[in-house]
Amino acid sequence: MAASREVSNMIKQGFISDQTLSFSPSRTTSTTTISRVLNSPNSKTLMSPPHFNSNESTQPPTRPGHHPTLFQMMSEEQALEQNRQRSQSKISKLVKEFDNLNNCGLGLGDVRLTVIGKDGYRVSFDVHKRVLMEKSGFFREKLRDGEKGVMHSVEISECDDVEVYMETLVLMYCDDLKKRLLGEEVTKVLQLLKVSAAIMFDVGIMSCLEYLEAVPWSEDEEEKVISYLGQLQLNDSATEVLQRVSSELSTTNADDIFLRLLNGVLQAKDDKARREMKTVISRLFREDSSDNDSRLDVSKSTLYSLCHGCLSSLVFCLSEATCMDDAKRDRGGLMNEIAREAENLQWIADILIDKKAADEFVKLWADQKELASLHPKVPTIYRHEISKITAQLCIAIGRGQILVPKETRFSLLSTWLEALYEDFGWIRRACKSVDKKLVEDGLGRTILTLPLLQQQAILLNWFDRFLNKGDDCPNIQRAFEVWWRRAFIRQYVGEQNNSQLQITVCDYPN
Repeated sequence: MAASREVSNMIKQGFISDQTLSFSPSRTTSTTTISRVLNSPNSKTLMSPPHFNSNESTQPPTRPGHHPTLFQMMSEEQALEQNRQRSQSKISKLVKEFDNLNNCGLGLGDVRLTVIGKDGYRVSFDVHKRVLMEKSGFFREKLRDGEKGVMHSVEISECDDVEVYMETLVLMYCDDLKKRLLGEEVTKVLQLLKVSAAIMFDVGIMSCLEYLEAVPWSEDEEEKVISYLGQLQLNDSATEVLQRVSSELSTTNADDIFLRLLNGVLQAKDDKARREMKTVISRLFREDSSDNDSRLDVSKSTLYSLCHGCLSSLVFCLSEATCMDDAKRDRGGLMNEIAREAENLQWIADILIDKKAADEFVKLWADQKELASLHPKVPTIYRHEISKITAQLCIAIGRGQILVPKETRFSLLSTWLEALYEDFGWIRRACKSVDKKLVEDGLGRTILTLPLLQQQAILLNWFDRFLNKGDDCPNIQRAFEVWWRRAFIRQYVGEQNNSQLQITVCDYPN
């Protein structure tokens, strides 16, 4: 008995639902059958209009086997109750609006309309048969054979949202639907559009579509618009609304646009705007496209054509700088151009690395013997941006993001390692965006991918330089230790296979 009283108290407090205490007409009737006949001798009951199932669940998703805590149950119940009260308040205002319509020259309503929500909440109000038949194809079909002077009864059950159904009916009485919709949220107008389509309210459909075509959408709203219009299948009527998201770009046309955008960034005159747009475009290129196989992307050939252009400009600028008299005024401008072209190359290389297409760039950079020979002739303050490209590639190789043959890796270090050593001190002090430890780790890992004798030559050279330069030289002691152990402690000697494995073949009679 005590346990029974405890359960009873919990039911009363709302912690446990009692199916015997709840009643919902929508649970006992179908949306396409007669639900209830009013107690009027002259009444007719009509079938409810079809409506689409909503994709938006009002209940939070629950994991299998997951039981909400008492606090979660109370919080959810409180939130639902607040939403219910707001909705019922709005519904009360709409009922009053229908009462006013009955006193504005149209006479008393001759259709008693009852709308029932999925939660069993119902509301009844009087509307006018003439308006329903004039504005709605559904009501025109259902009420056309009705007798004059007869009070009809229409019951709409299992409504996704009672408030939206009522607001859609209010729109039938409006002369200026555009004015009525002003200020509404996109989601609300989509719901009105869904109901308008269900009851074949053509003027309402067009007004909602015109509203959606004119207002801006957030990204979440955009997904909802596409989803709703796809469900409703309004065909040509929705074409103008979807024009802002539909595209007929081919791969060739898209690549031409990408080339124009990338070229625009590389040649931008305003440094701040150039840096900002580099960040934006890089982020857009990185966006996950795993769920979109038809995504149009920039081609590898486009990126490499930009690389060659930047390299040609860089070689030209360095050649001009080495031949120019220090007294000339435009020397500073030329030096800035060198730093700018190097930054552009870093950006393109970063895009190639993200797209797993930077293997050719490593070879291209390793082959820049002329550029490497001009490098020492330019002040460090400008040329260090060039060395950052080498650091960038070493980091990617050290992470396994670029796979190139050992000949290419050795060529890269043979061409550019000395320049990186010379500029490292400046990079460490002046470039806050460069992680010193990351560069050192990437360089060490890249060196350790080479054959042991090449590791030895590079690391012995580094040893002498580090002792003289200290912090102005990359600290790759970890790579040095690995090489030491490989060379002197854990020596690997390839041995011939001396196992006496024997194979015997036997023939068995059939």
